[in-house]
Amino acid sequence: MRKFVDTLAGYGPFGVFTLAILDSAGIPLPGGVDGLLLLIAVVRPGDAWMSAVAAILGSVIGSWILFSLARKGGEAYLERHTISPRALRLKVWFQRYGLITVFIPALLVIPMPLKIPVLCAGAMGVRRRMFLVTILAARIPRYFGLAWLGQQFGTDAVGWLKSHALHIGGFALLLFIGLYLFVRFADRDKVQG
Repeated sequence: MRKFVDTLAGYGPFGVFTLAILDSAGIPLPGGVDGLLLLIAVVRPGDAWMSAVAAILGSVIGSWILFSLARKGGEAYLERHTISPRALRLKVWFQRYGLITVFIPALLVIPMPLKIPVLCAGAMGVRRRMFLVTILAARIPRYFGLAWLGQQFGTDAVGWLKSHALHIGGFALLLFIGLYLFVRFADRDKVQG
């Protein structure tokens, strides 16, 4: 796998685009897109921003593929196998708050599973437009941030990320709580209004 990623590095932004599609579509490539984007930002800083755009587009396309596959087969499976009131509550909860569970791992560089929330979003009937907006809202700051880090810190970018992993994790937790409360209060105001 390492040789494949090294080959894609030679293609610059197109390599990042290809890797992002594959990774987001469900082929496990831990740290592949992030690592390749950082590598290109360090080695060829002039390609950093175009590589970030390529990563965003590839990630959206790959996530859309995975979401669509889950949408086609997942809804039918859930209808047959989740008849209990508890399962219905989970489906309602996911339709209301589930995009938060997609947004947080899509945004953060620290390893968090994203494929399972994407599959759940597709299977549980989350609106397509909202799903795409969520992926875009998370991937834009992530990939432009990585391109910037690579340009600013060079080979020390990975070290910077590792040394700030606790801060990033704390930010993720606070962001999740904040978004959850925001959605909850927005729903309550909608019902009362």
